[in-house]
Amino acid sequence: MISTLRREAKYLSGMLRMLKSVKTVDASSNHLLADELEMRVDAFGSNVAFIEDERQWTYDETEDYANRVAGWCEANGIGKGDTVAVFVRNRLEYVALWFGLTKRGVIPALINFQLSGNALAHCVNISEASHVVVDVDLIEGWKSAREHLNDGLIEWAAFGEVPKGHKRRMKTFDAALLDIVPHRPAKSTREGLKAGGQGMKMFTSGTTGLPKAAKVTHVRAQNYMRGLGAGARASAKDRMMLVLPLYHATGGLVGMGAAFSNGGACIIRPKFSASTFWDEAVSQGATMFTYVGELCRFLLSTPPHPLENAHKIQWIVGNGLRPEVWESFVTRFNIPHVIEFYGATEGNVSLINLDGPIGAVGRVPSYLKWKFNIDIIRYDVETGENPRGSDGFCLRVDDDEVGEVIGEIREDDPRFRFDGYETKEATQKKILRNVFKPGDAWFRTGDLMKRDAYGYYYFMDRVGDTFRWKAENVATNEVAGTLSGFEGITQANVYGVEVPGYDGRAGMASLVSETPPDLAKLKAYLDKELPHYARPVFLRLSSESETTSTFKFKKTNLVKAGFDPDRITEPVYFCNPQTKAYERIDVDVFEKINSGAIRL
Repeated sequence: MISTLRREAKYLSGMLRMLKSVKTVDASSNHLLADELEMRVDAFGSNVAFIEDERQWTYDETEDYANRVAGWCEANGIGKGDTVAVFVRNRLEYVALWFGLTKRGVIPALINFQLSGNALAHCVNISEASHVVVDVDLIEGWKSAREHLNDGLIEWAAFGEVPKGHKRRMKTFDAALLDIVPHRPAKSTREGLKAGGQGMKMFTSGTTGLPKAAKVTHVRAQNYMRGLGAGARASAKDRMMLVLPLYHATGGLVGMGAAFSNGGACIIRPKFSASTFWDEAVSQGATMFTYVGELCRFLLSTPPHPLENAHKIQWIVGNGLRPEVWESFVTRFNIPHVIEFYGATEGNVSLINLDGPIGAVGRVPSYLKWKFNIDIIRYDVETGENPRGSDGFCLRVDDDEVGEVIGEIREDDPRFRFDGYETKEATQKKILRNVFKPGDAWFRTGDLMKRDAYGYYYFMDRVGDTFRWKAENVATNEVAGTLSGFEGITQANVYGVEVPGYDGRAGMASLVSETPPDLAKLKAYLDKELPHYARPVFLRLSSESETTSTFKFKKTNLVKAGFDPDRITEPVYFCNPQTKAYERIDVDVFEKINSGAIRL
């Protein structure tokens, strides 16, 4: 009884802090992103806002740059509703740049700075930007995209001299800003815009194809910026370590906002480095950092660092921290508080674990269910569909049953709207209709979860990642977590591959390890830890894993290559049911598996 009361008190106090912080966010108001950041500048002007190595800016200096960007917009005829693409690496000026665009009602399209070629051009093209600001440090990637770009795009090179060979194509952004008087634009410049309207464009990770442009409203961005910081009790004394890319919501809105909304400082790192992370955290006095799960896994796989317990970090905020990493991570690195949240940049479903058990991504207690739009419905792994009952409606799962998470789309509540993507086709694919009653509409998250009796939600897998083998469902994340528990394995990317003559897909794992794993010991470990149907049939010993910029594993190329040794330069093994051991696959073995001469 006492433990239950303590749990509820902790949960409610955290939720109340968050709800209070976003209470004034209103979709019908004219309080936009620019107003949100200006409000913080007025409150914390002399505080340090951004730090990059030896450089730092106060809130006032940040706005000074933003006002120059706003003036640049005016000088070039860029106004309300126009889009400017931002192809810039993590740097001191990043937030100030998009801040300045929003001051004129311009929509920044934040482009993944790790893209190149056709993928980069695709994002710029679908953003419908008229101008693009290109970081000179990224000029080679930009050059590779030029032949695929739409005509008419005006290019600006920023943060250094325009490199030779590009001067005829690109204007100089830095020089243009020098001519601008940094006055704050009048609020009337943004007249007619509402907080429920589009504030910026971000892009999906593109784990299974080209990225999609997601519409981010002013309201959604403000909720991200305010809410999680309140949950973590952020203050002006905090310094948030930002190693995630600033073009994604987790780093660029949640992490940045936790500090900026409370007068704290953001420590901007160009990229994540496991080997230097603790040096940077200690030297810059970080008190918080924003994570994704694989970042924590990478840190945990590194050898002991002399400063890994000399830091001042009290809170970490992020998503994707798997149970097999969570406890080891906070224990080894002495992290007192974890806020794990769930949500997608474009989605309408949000969860947060402020108080609960390791591995939970959030909670909806029964007495607050009416305040949320979330539910879980049954999902058929074989057909990829949501089964319906005799009445034609979808079926809710029971406690501890895995299903697909969905969020009711409610146009009267900005938290539960689904503003979709830039294309109507992509938007409609994510909407499920007539779910529980005629005419209702729900956002399909594409995520499989289960919910316990206390209302805690646990992420299990992505739709499409879970597969069927031996008439059973196999969750790739669970198998990967088990593999990561074997000594020496630092990364495990699990997926299903088709095998001629078999229903479903056979499990395969791409493993990265410190030294080549002892396959006999690994087999014995998997026999003990996993049911027979979930044990990987195939193993691929890789030197590194291909990930997105937010450390999500890419699987498309792995699935295409399958277990064919002619398509893979790395060693590939299969579990021979006759010898009960993992054995190397060569061309002859591959052909025998495909012909059925070797049965799995």
